[in-house]
Amino acid sequence: MKLICAPKGHGFKGSSNALDVVLYGHADRPTRGSAGAAIKDEIVGCNLHPAPRAWDFLSLALAVTTADLAGHRTASPDGWTREFEMEVAVADPAFWNKQRKLVNHLLGFLTTDIWNVSFIDGGLPPKPPRKPLLPSEDCVSLLSGGLDSFIGNLDLVASGRRPFAVSQTVRGDAENQCTFAKVMGGGLRHLQINHNSEVPNPETPSSQRARSLIFISYGILAATTLKQYHAESVVTLYVCENGFISINPPLTDMRLGSLSTRTTHPVFFGLIQQLLDSAGLHVSVENPYQLKTKGEMLRDCADKRLLSDHACETTSCGRYLQYGYKHCGRCVPCLVRRAAFRAAGMNDTTKYVFKDLGRDDKDYAGFDDIRSVAMARAEVKEEGLERWLGTAVSTTLLGDVAPLQAMVGRGLDELGSLLSFYGVK
Repeated sequence: MKLICAPKGHGFKGSSNALDVVLYGHADRPTRGSAGAAIKDEIVGCNLHPAPRAWDFLSLALAVTTADLAGHRTASPDGWTREFEMEVAVADPAFWNKQRKLVNHLLGFLTTDIWNVSFIDGGLPPKPPRKPLLPSEDCVSLLSGGLDSFIGNLDLVASGRRPFAVSQTVRGDAENQCTFAKVMGGGLRHLQINHNSEVPNPETPSSQRARSLIFISYGILAATTLKQYHAESVVTLYVCENGFISINPPLTDMRLGSLSTRTTHPVFFGLIQQLLDSAGLHVSVENPYQLKTKGEMLRDCADKRLLSDHACETTSCGRYLQYGYKHCGRCVPCLVRRAAFRAAGMNDTTKYVFKDLGRDDKDYAGFDDIRSVAMARAEVKEEGLERWLGTAVSTTLLGDVAPLQAMVGRGLDELGSLLSFYGVK
C-alpha cells in the first residue's frame, strides 16, 4: 500500500495507486485520509514551542497511525503482514532520509509489517509564539487512563518529581484522564491530544499495532517545550507499563507476531532512543517498570490511598469500547489486571462482563485467551520457562536477559494463580 502524507498545501499529485493523507488538516475529498487536524491549534493555543524535529517526528507518527488504520491485513498473502510504501512531509527531509534504515527497522519491529518510508519537503512546523510558555515541570509522563500509567504518575509525584502529564484523548477515558491528573500532586499540568486519523475504507476491526508511536510522539513534543529542555538539559519521558505486557511473550505458537504486540518492548524503546539521539532531541524514553509485574506495581505503589480510591476506575481491557466501556474480563490485558489485584491482595471492584472464568463453556474457560494462558503454563511446567519464551527476549539488544526472563516467569505465575482460583485447568 502506498501513502503520501503531507499538509494540504503540499499539492498532492493525485496518484491513482496512492492514498493521499492530509496532515494537520481535514481531508478535502472523500478519497483522502487525514490526521492531526486539531493538534497544531492545541499546541499553539497552549503557547508552547516544541522543537522542529519533534514536529517532524510527530508527522511521521501521524502518517504511521493512518497507514495502520488503512492497511488491510486480509489483503496480505499471509493474512497479517502488510507492506507500506510511504512519503512523509517534514521540515528537514535531508536529515530524516539519512535515518530511513533505522525508521524502517523500528517500524518493522513494532508492527511486524514491511515499511519503506521516505521523506519529502513541505512539512513546516507552526510559527513560534512571540513569548512561548516554558513549563517548569522536570519530566514528562504519559497518562493513558490505564492502571500502569496511573501508578507511574503516583510514584513520580510521591518521589518529589513534577511530571507534565500527556494523554491521547480516548472516548471513554478522557474524563478519567482529567480526574487522575487533578488528584495527583495538587493537580498536574495536563495536555490531551487526539490524532483523529481518518481514512476511506478503514480496516475493521482497526489495527492497534502502531499505537505507541503516536503516544510517544506526543510525549516527545511536550518534552521539548519544557524550560529544562530549552536550558539544554535532558528531559525524561516516562512511559509506564508492567514488564510482562511490555515483553508480551506469545503465549502459544499460534500467537506469534501481530498477536503479541510490541508497543513498549525494550527493543522498540532502544530503537526510538537511537533515532532521538541522532535527531539531537535530548529526550530520554524510560519505562521504570520494565522488570516488574503488574501485581508488583500495585503492591509497591507509593501512594496507597489514591491507588485504592481510583485503581478500579482505570482501564485495561483490549475490548473496552466493544463491550460498551466495560472490561470484558477475559482478554489478556484483563487477565493480567485481575491477576495483579489478586497478587497484591487488593479488592478489585471492576465490573467485568465475563467474571466467572471457571465456567466450562466457550465464552469463559474455553475462550481463546484463557486457554492460551493455561497452555502456556502447561508448556512452562513441561519444558521450562526459557524454552517457552523462545525468541521473545533473545536478542543482543537487550543485554543480560535473565532479569527479564525472571520477571516474565513471575507474571505468568500471577496469571496461573488467577486461573487456579477459578478452577481453570
